[in-house]
Amino acid sequence: MQEILTLVQSPEAWVALVTLIVMEVVLGIDNLIFISILTNKLPAAHRVSARRIGIGLALIMRLALLGTIAWIVQLTQPVFEAFGHGFSWKDMILIAGGLFLVWKATKEIHHSVDPKDHAEDFIATSAINSFTAAIGQILLLDLVFSVDSIITAVGMTPHLPIMVAAVVVAVTVMLLAATPLANFIERNPTIVMLALAFLLMIGTTLIAEGMGFHVPKGYVYAAMAFSALVEGLNMMARNARLRKRAEKLH
Repeated sequence: MQEILTLVQSPEAWVALVTLIVMEVVLGIDNLIFISILTNKLPAAHRVSARRIGIGLALIMRLALLGTIAWIVQLTQPVFEAFGHGFSWKDMILIAGGLFLVWKATKEIHHSVDPKDHAEDFIATSAINSFTAAIGQILLLDLVFSVDSIITAVGMTPHLPIMVAAVVVAVTVMLLAATPLANFIERNPTIVMLALAFLLMIGTTLIAEGMGFHVPKGYVYAAMAFSALVEGLNMMARNARLRKRAEKLH
């Protein structure tokens, strides 16, 4: 309690808290895109509850990981060396998560391009349509991002209460934004392909990070923001054409 009171009175602690919250929210964008695409494949009645349960369990998992922070930090120690790079458990987790994202995004893109190929439709015919499987995959991907963000957070502040507060606020923002984002993606089919391209890029970035190639996050998010802006302009142009066509008909 004394530590918390001291932190509340410290301007540096507030700066660290705000910085961590922003970082957690930005990193959460990747998760939200994946959750939106994943849960939109479920029956409509189950989508909101799947998002809430998945994100709620993700919060519990992140808080549990913070409780083992001393062990999490040790994940950066090299376990073996290959191709001139020392691979740690963190690297292997990032590579596994990246491969998972690339696989999912590739399968979804394939289905979007060729929806008649039901043999390749992993999402509509098998595990994705399962409520439990959807939540399990949300947690699986969140584990990858959680390990990365917690290790980054440790480098920014040594105070556990600040990390816990940042995680709670960021996950709350995710919970509030999940359904509006999923509904927006569902209403705009072209956004789905853009979101899948984002996931493909994020997966590739995770693999590169795991292999020892540092990719500045700013470049990745700048590319995503630029692509989203271009797609937004395309949507405005399409809506303008539709309005003009409707006016001519009347």
